[in-house]
Amino acid sequence: MKRKRLGYSTVAALSAGLVLAACGDVNDENFENDNAGNNDVNNEADNNDNEDEENDDADEGEAQEGGNATVAMYSTPEHQFNPIYYTSSYDNNIIEFAYESLFAQDEELEFYNELAEDWEMNDDQTEMTVELRDDVTWHDGEEFTADDVVFTYTMIASPEYIGVRQDYVDDLVGYEEFSAGDTDEFEGVRAEDDHTVVFEWEEPTVTPQYDTGYYIIPEHVFEDADAGEIEEHPASTDPEEIVGTGPFQMSEYEEGDYYFLEKYEDYWGGEPNLDSVTWEVIDQSVMTGLLDSGDIDAVFEPDGIEPVDLDTVEAMDNINMYQPQDLGYQYMGFKLAHRPSEDVENAVYDVDNYETNEKLEDPRVRQAIAYGVDREAMVEGLIHGSGQVLHAPFPEASWAYDEDAPVKYEYNVEQAQELMEEAGYEDVTDDGYYEDPDGEEYTLNLEYPTGNEPRERAATVIEQNLEEVGIRVDVQSPREFDAHATRVEEDEPDMDLYLMGWSLASGDPDPSAIFGAEAAYNYPRWYSEESEQLMEEATQAPDAFDQEYRQEKYAEWAEHVSEELPMLFLWSMENNFAYTDRLGGVTENPVNMYKNTHEWYVTEE
Repeated sequence: MKRKRLGYSTVAALSAGLVLAACGDVNDENFENDNAGNNDVNNEADNNDNEDEENDDADEGEAQEGGNATVAMYSTPEHQFNPIYYTSSYDNNIIEFAYESLFAQDEELEFYNELAEDWEMNDDQTEMTVELRDDVTWHDGEEFTADDVVFTYTMIASPEYIGVRQDYVDDLVGYEEFSAGDTDEFEGVRAEDDHTVVFEWEEPTVTPQYDTGYYIIPEHVFEDADAGEIEEHPASTDPEEIVGTGPFQMSEYEEGDYYFLEKYEDYWGGEPNLDSVTWEVIDQSVMTGLLDSGDIDAVFEPDGIEPVDLDTVEAMDNINMYQPQDLGYQYMGFKLAHRPSEDVENAVYDVDNYETNEKLEDPRVRQAIAYGVDREAMVEGLIHGSGQVLHAPFPEASWAYDEDAPVKYEYNVEQAQELMEEAGYEDVTDDGYYEDPDGEEYTLNLEYPTGNEPRERAATVIEQNLEEVGIRVDVQSPREFDAHATRVEEDEPDMDLYLMGWSLASGDPDPSAIFGAEAAYNYPRWYSEESEQLMEEATQAPDAFDQEYRQEKYAEWAEHVSEELPMLFLWSMENNFAYTDRLGGVTENPVNMYKNTHEWYVTEE
């Protein structure tokens, strides 16, 4: 077993330079070098006519032309494969191979040009001009142009759009008017010519490559559908209908079993080394045996190797381990409010319409729950010590992490009980459980998904912990992740507590996408004026170009959010990604293991 670890301090240091550059020349050079290396491999294979010599190369572990790599995931995708609408990480597994962005992040978390060729900002950081590659085609042979970029961002800004990606467009010029249906033209993004696109913000932006780095969808495929109809379009829901620009395209599938992708021979980065990639949906219990036997080649995102299997996998001779510190975390959300059904149907997020959940309205109740859950025991027992208790939504791998900023709720049953009683809760019936201040039975409903064993087991631990405090928890039967996510997103009125995960996918710690008052991913439906102000100040130019300034603001915000507790942060852990010696060309990337998959290759043993 070969292992590579990327420590906390390393990731934090590497994350520091994510958004401060003004142009992309250096990253252009790096990206061209990567492609050149890949082309050398392909040319060597193409020019080699000696079959015996090819077999010798395989024995030596050289890159071989052709073959299939098999990657495992633990849950079935929801079958929403349109980038502007998907919400499941398992759908994203397919999307990553088929779709691309203007910008991506390398193994050091630096942005580089992907579909972009070059870019520059104006002096006041409000306008970005992006030159696009002119050698990119969609899987159906159509040319990729600036119109596709404009179309993508316009669809997300559209009044008919009912997805959750508005944070990529809501600061662009004209968004409010366009999304409200007051104008037919979205001024925030425009095509200057076939290969030049311009983005314009209302205020200076400190994260231009993040803001413009979302997947691009093809206008010619979706142009006859409005933004609301795209979600159900065959090219969004049927894997075989996907049309992207990436190195692989879907060929066939058996839902819940496998998804087979074939190489796109005309891929702009060079013809992929592999003929195909197969995603197998497997049960975690059989993963180690399949990895050891070579029936699967890799277990990467979103699950990786579960902690309970780590010792077994690390003992295998044919396995490479890559263990970067995770930029994500697991949490228990408090449904502080629910959207009315009309708002759910119309994808409206209006704090004035939120219906307060009185069970969790008092922050002392939430603080009592925090004291009553033994998170240290969870880390030791559920993830075998391969993680850390989290007190704010900034894992140690993030440069915004400040150990001293948030309130820490160390396990303390007596403190939890004192807070409950201070909030007016009493055990009126003498049955060991609190009644609410009106003397009525007090029960919290907890929901959780399948597909992540430590998180599944956490539900029972939470129930038992809070029972000791005197808080009755009704743990609902687990649902498949997609069904669970839908209930969380749609604010099921009987939901009080839910288990979920979140990741700082770009490395930038801006929490507004999950804590912004009207952000779609603000599943607790939490609103705080102080939170809104601090988050805005943390990204306000010119001060926000200074990372120390942002760190200070996020420290203030972390203290506030830990006092208000819209969610209880459980743990952040070390990722455990594994792949066999048979699979080569893998780019070990802490936020995305599926970049440069055209460079993947397999060897024969």
